[in-house]
This record gives sequence, C-alpha cells and structure tokens, in this order.
Amino acid sequence: MKEIDSSIIHPSIRRLLSYATSEHKINLEYEKYIQLLRRKLYGFELKGEIVACIGTEFINSNSFKIKHIAVSPLHRGKGIGSKMIKFICNKYSMNIITAETDNDSVDFYRKYGFKIISLGERYPGVERFLCEYNF
Repeated sequence: MKEIDSSIIHPSIRRLLSYATSEHKINLEYEKYIQLLRRKLYGFELKGEIVACIGTEFINSNSFKIKHIAVSPLHRGKGIGSKMIKFICNKYSMNIITAETDNDSVDFYRKYGFKIISLGERYPGVERFLCEYNF
C-alpha cells in the first residue's frame, strides 16, 4: 500500500474512485485528499498496477471513517478490501471504524464484522447504512 499524494489524479485512481462516488464528485473528493491533513488516500498495487484504493478521514486519535473504498472488478473477492482496512488500522492504531454505504456494498462490511444500522432512504430510492466496527 502506498499513500497517494500527487496533485494530479492518476487514471487508475480516477477509475477506482468512480466505483465509490459519483463521476461529478471525483475531482472534488480527490482535492480533499490532497488538501486536508485529516484525509488520506492509499492505493493497493499488484504487479505495479493500482487495483484498489481506500480513502479515510480521521475523526480523532483512535477512530476513522472510510470515505471511499474500491477494488477493480477483476480483483474483487480476493480479500483486498479487508487487507486495506487492516493496513489502516495497524498503521494508525485505530480502534473504531465507521463507513456509510448503500445496499450494493453493505455485505462487504457485514462479512468483515461491522455492525450495520439502516439510515433509511437518504437519497430517492437509495437506502443507506451506517457501518461501525470496534476492536
């Protein structure tokens, strides 16, 4: 895993972020990772190619929120998402993780052991979930 801190967004990171946020928000979200100290973006490489990313926002000294997590479709189901979460927790000695997601990704968090709470329909026709994990 390596921290992404380039002021220019790499095409692989752009593609990965498109899986985790809407197309019109990619540049704005990327800028936040570059400008805000409490936000970090990491890429996961396989054979020199960035195939996954995780973006976090640190809340306090022992908790963070997953803002974005994405794995390329060809590499899903191989434990990469879990490895990225473990990496962040170990690197920063975190005890509490939260994330907000939709129905498409809630099972990933459930399998990892997150407590899942429905937030209801936050956007028209889209149920959102708060996911929380305590070590």
